[in-house]
Order: sequence, then C-alpha cells, then structure tokens
Amino acid sequence: MAPPTNQELNDKREENCISITPDRKYYRVGGTMVKRSLRPSEWQQHNGYMHIPLFNLERILNEGACLQFLSENTDIPLPKLYACFEDDGAAYLVTEYVDGVLMEEVDEGGKKIVEKELNQHMETLQRLKSSTWGGPGGKVLPPWRILKNSDRRPWKLKQREEGDLVFCHNDLSAYNVIVDPETLKIRAIIDWEYAGYYTPEFEQKYFKRKGPSVALDGEIDDTEELTKILARYRI
Repeated sequence: MAPPTNQELNDKREENCISITPDRKYYRVGGTMVKRSLRPSEWQQHNGYMHIPLFNLERILNEGACLQFLSENTDIPLPKLYACFEDDGAAYLVTEYVDGVLMEEVDEGGKKIVEKELNQHMETLQRLKSSTWGGPGGKVLPPWRILKNSDRRPWKLKQREEGDLVFCHNDLSAYNVIVDPETLKIRAIIDWEYAGYYTPEFEQKYFKRKGPSVALDGEIDDTEELTKILARYRI
C-alpha cells in the first residue's frame, strides 16, 4: 500500500491534533502543547517518493535536553518543559502552550523592538561555552541547512582543544519567536531541535527578514564552509 500524503493524514486528524507536517504531529490540550516525531507508518508520500525524516527522534530529544538546560542556566524566555521521552518508536516533547503572535506577524517598527531583545538573548547564549560539540544531551544535530544535504550517519565529533564553542539556537527565524502583541516583549523562543554548542558563525540572524533558516536568493550560502568546519572534527 502506498504511503499516505500529508493532506490525507491531515484530513483524518484525531481530536486535539492541530497539525501534521512531513516530520511532526502537533497537539494542543488546554495549556499544554505536544510535539512528537512520526512513526514509520506515518511517513508520507511527496512527489511520488516517501519522505523519511532525518534524525527524527533525536531532534525532539535534543530539544527537550536544550529546554531543560537553558531553563536551569539562563533567563531566556522558553516554553516550560513538562516532559520529553521516547515511546513505541516516537519521541514526545510536552511543554506549556505559549500564547502570543509570531515575530513574523509584527509590523516592521515592532520587529525592530523585538530584534533588540532577541540580540540580548543571543548574547546570553554565546556566553555559554564548551569544548564539546552539540546539545547538552550529547546529540550533535547541525542546523537544517547543513543536515538536509548530509549523509544519514550520526555526527560524532572530536572535542576542540579550546573551550570556545558557543551555544547556538541554529534556527532563529521570525517563525520561532513568540511575542506579546501589546508589549512586544518576547514570551518564548521555540523550536530548539538543532541547538547546541558550535562555532559562532553557525548562528545566523534569519529573523531579520522573512523566510526560513536557509540562504535565499541573493544571500551568501554558508553551508559549504560550515560543513568543512564539521568535517575537520568528524570521527
């Protein structure tokens, strides 16, 4: 039997499931959000091919570890973590639901205000240093702009002699910042699946323009340069 399409899965979503993407299912129950990875039976057909999510469970587990670590070591606004676990071939992330609007929805003048606060939170992240690559749970999951073109081997990297790796979000687009629509204060920075310790150039300010966390037409594509940095340390 052919794998389902994304539309077919969304057409028969169960109660409290608010969205299904090619990689994830999302649920909201009152003040709680659940994000989980797809099981193989839910992998989807796209343009005649089956889409197999890269590091499907690992990314969710990494996000849970990052939320726990950052909540204990910084004052960065985050969704409160309730649980993160693996069960029956899927990884679950259970957090509070954070109300607000996306930074993407704020007008240009408001975005400048949000950017100022966001830059402060980035400075907080970059004060966290390590000689060990990747997330606090031990998983190395480079930013999507690198991961999408890589092989499927786990990333195992040698430690750097200097403790100069800094903590990076690695997906800082305007879609991943939730803002209070009245005060324009940031209520939460979300989607930490690719976060961890990397060299500073891995973190790019994609929130300064519309679109995803990849180079768009006319922008410098840094993926080759960053891939070479990782390759020097890959075991």
